[in-house]
Amino acid sequence: MPATLLRSAELAQLNYTPDGDRFDASWEPLLSTLLGLGRAAGADLVEFFLERNHYLGVLVEDDRLTSVSPRVSLGAGIRVFRGTSDCYVSTNDLSFQGLRVALEKALGLMGLLLPSAHAYVPEIHLELLRDYGQGEKEGWRSGCSPMAEVAEVLLAGSDRLRQTTTHLQSRRLSYFRDWQEVMVAASDGTFARDIRLTQSAVASVLCADGDHRASIGDRSGDTGNPNFLRQWDYSTLAENVAEAAGNMLYANYVESGTYPVIMANQFGGVIFHEACGHLLETTQIERGTTPFAQQKGQRIAHENLTAWDEGISLGAFGSIAMDDEGMPAQRTLLIENGILKNFLSDRAGSMRTGHPRTGSGRRQSYAYAAASRMRNTYIAPGEASVADLIASVDRGIYCKRMGGGSVGATGQFNFAVDEAYWIENGTIKQPLKGATLIGEAKEILQRISMSANDLALAPGFCGSVSGSIYVTVGQPHIKVDAITVGGR
Repeated sequence: MPATLLRSAELAQLNYTPDGDRFDASWEPLLSTLLGLGRAAGADLVEFFLERNHYLGVLVEDDRLTSVSPRVSLGAGIRVFRGTSDCYVSTNDLSFQGLRVALEKALGLMGLLLPSAHAYVPEIHLELLRDYGQGEKEGWRSGCSPMAEVAEVLLAGSDRLRQTTTHLQSRRLSYFRDWQEVMVAASDGTFARDIRLTQSAVASVLCADGDHRASIGDRSGDTGNPNFLRQWDYSTLAENVAEAAGNMLYANYVESGTYPVIMANQFGGVIFHEACGHLLETTQIERGTTPFAQQKGQRIAHENLTAWDEGISLGAFGSIAMDDEGMPAQRTLLIENGILKNFLSDRAGSMRTGHPRTGSGRRQSYAYAAASRMRNTYIAPGEASVADLIASVDRGIYCKRMGGGSVGATGQFNFAVDEAYWIENGTIKQPLKGATLIGEAKEILQRISMSANDLALAPGFCGSVSGSIYVTVGQPHIKVDAITVGGR
């Protein structure tokens, strides 16, 4: 522990030596001393985020291993709050003096000066380390598939795509794993550590026959399972991708118009994530870019719709034992029977908007300050069957597989549909291609009138002010009573 009557002038002579190979309780004296220095300089709150990262990316194209991308990084970010303002500085130097220099820069950016040489530095009493990285997590990195096994699995998956896909022009399989050890210490007493492991594999094909083209891909993902690649069912995934590509290859183009739409489960939830989920983050309230800022407790969606954001689903891409500000994971009810219940808030968002923290402070790495971000976000299941939803449509579109899209600052969106089918008289008919869903969040939410009982989740990525993070999107099959569909 730092000396109770430590003077500012004595800091230059200190030389803490915490464990350099892992983050553990040995870092407490160093961090509590620096946190005390920040408070002595006049900061209202100081936070340190330490990160050690090992990443591997591998790409197979057709029958060749074409890319291997390893990356190792180590660094820390320091955030200083004064009132409702804050600043952030990052560094790769995790020595005591290196972290002290970074802290001094952050304090200077906030107009704060270090205490005089004879001033006392207060002792910051951190809680006993909350270590979420103990036990089996300590062996996660060493338990992952070695490089030779990764290559073997990806090449076998590529060969399976070749066997199952007709009119095949090219095929790609990629894999990554991202291992991260983090520690958070803040002058409010927060002291926590975690280890995370995220893995994903993607298979995609391009098919062509004369003027006909089809491109389909599918992703699998997992957190917390070092055996993910060994258990990955690439054969079934290849068959599903091949079937979808075959259906879309000769599909007719959709005719533009306004239709009722049935959206499939799993990745169909990307529209709710993009067009609505972001609007429920306090970063959007701070910017004045959400139409829902003053509507807590009011109806913003159809009474059928309930939606959650949480960090606790086992193996889901957005699951976290704690957020990047050290708050334990939890569930947040966003919308209940159409009523807006809560926003997603990080530390800064709570300070500036008054909404309580929800364990949603997330960041890509130590290079970014945390911000309010989604975790596992999904529409809750209803009581109808998928057959009930399809049967309710006389003339409309079944969107089975969603593609990419874009979203405006206040919820205007357009999303491509990679695999779609015409519905007529309550029956799925011929395949369609070229469909784009166009709308605005506050309107579409009112038109989600039915939800099936088949909730399923899908892994994804989300980019925002604190970088690219791992998230889960999801929903059951849902019915949108009317939406604009762009086509030919």
